[in-house]
Amino acid sequence: MNIKNAQLDVDNWIKEHGVRYFNELTNMAQLTEEVGEVARIIARRYGEQSEKESDKNKDLGEELADVVFVVLCLANQTGIDLQVAFDKKMDLKSNRDHDRHHNNEKLK
Repeated sequence: MNIKNAQLDVDNWIKEHGVRYFNELTNMAQLTEEVGEVARIIARRYGEQSEKESDKNKDLGEELADVVFVVLCLANQTGIDLQVAFDKKMDLKSNRDHDRHHNNEKLK
């Protein structure tokens, strides 16, 4: 997935189906809600909590896609080119963390 194209897809969807973007605070609240849904699945499916019958058919991929959608909305409405920001972050992490993780005894 190209992030720049994904941002354009979301923007086009908003214009065609969504009328307009929710304001930034509403989208932040939505992002928190979506991350909570991901956390619920992870905690119950992979963690120590038991999974409720009503949660067993929840699709983790779909919930993660909801998170990405709202992040792309926030990037669009705040003028962030998320592809540029992500590439910059990957360069930073690659340079800063390369030896750190290889030398971390906890990861061996």
